[in-house]
Amino acid sequence: MRLFLLNVLLAIAWGALTGNFEPENLIGGFALAYLILWLAFSRRPQTRYFRRFPRAVEFILFMAWEIFLANLRVAVTVLSPRPRLRPAVVGVPLSLKSPAEISLLMNLLTLTPGTLSLDVSSDRTLLFVHTLWLESPEEFIQKIKQDYERRIMELFE
Repeated sequence: MRLFLLNVLLAIAWGALTGNFEPENLIGGFALAYLILWLAFSRRPQTRYFRRFPRAVEFILFMAWEIFLANLRVAVTVLSPRPRLRPAVVGVPLSLKSPAEISLLMNLLTLTPGTLSLDVSSDRTLLFVHTLWLESPEEFIQKIKQDYERRIMELFE
């Protein structure tokens, strides 16, 4: 966490030095500061920041892409004269253990158009998800486990 704050401070310092606080300049300053910090601290074995940060960026890009695709699918469904909906509630077995990880998964699924997290079983081993288009329960469960749950586990390891 300290390295992230230092990275942000260096990006702000970059903005002050260049006299430009536009988002693209600050992002460039952040990337430059990340490179400098990586050169300075990456050889320390306790530094997890350099493994976690790229995973977080990749996760954010993945989520943006998933939300974009889901929005397209909802738009096509809404504009279609005969929408092919197959609404269903599916119980997804959870490998995630911490409440923070489960909460993140639930929020991300709810954020994605066409899916809605409904509830978690009392023993936190099953997540109930509503979907508008269920082709196969097994494929739906695999998609959530491979695309979402696996990435969340990598992010929190």
